[in-house]
Amino acid sequence: MDGNGRWAEERRRPRLFGHKAGVDSVREIVEVAREIGIEVLTLYAFSTENWSRPSGEISGLMGLLKSYLQSELRNMLRNDIQLRCLGEQDRLPEDVQAVLRQTIVDTQTCRSMTLNLALSYGGRSELVQAFREIAKQCQEGTLDWLTLSETTINEHLFTAGQPDPDLLIRTGGEHRLSNFLLWQASYAELYFTETRWPDFKKEQFLEAINIFSRRQRRFGKVSAQLQAE
Repeated sequence: MDGNGRWAEERRRPRLFGHKAGVDSVREIVEVAREIGIEVLTLYAFSTENWSRPSGEISGLMGLLKSYLQSELRNMLRNDIQLRCLGEQDRLPEDVQAVLRQTIVDTQTCRSMTLNLALSYGGRSELVQAFREIAKQCQEGTLDWLTLSETTINEHLFTAGQPDPDLLIRTGGEHRLSNFLLWQASYAELYFTETRWPDFKKEQFLEAINIFSRRQRRFGKVSAQLQAE
């Protein structure tokens, strides 16, 4: 969800103004995703690298996160949306952690859609944590290293039990993954747009979905093989 700060700066407003406007886009995109039947939506809300930002901006972002969780719980329950968190939750402020944990508990029986918030998340650190846990289990004898497979790694990621993403959308004009779902996005279709996140609404989201639907996903096969299936 890139471009909040630049969106605000272009309007000669503080960066936090852009982040507040970005929350409105979050609400709209979550609602649309639920309406059209998307089963899993992951929003990259705060990366491990974002901790290097000015303390005032970080504090403002954490406040917005807490307010969002508190205000959207009722909507999540009404729309049968389960909340999950990807990332190092223990690095978040204690009050934010408390609200986040409670929201996860309150929505754990919801089944129509899973909303992942990637918070203090980094794809490389996720893999390091997974490999450490796998190595520990091998050392303890509860896992045989000869049986290690892609499935083993999948089971130790924050996204364990979830499908890999089909489509990865990046707003704001940048054309890179920025350490996001590096393992899981191996075969995701990539969609880059110049639109800043505060301006990314229902129309823009549906356009991305429409373009995705016209792409042929071969997964290493040739077109003729797919046509024969």
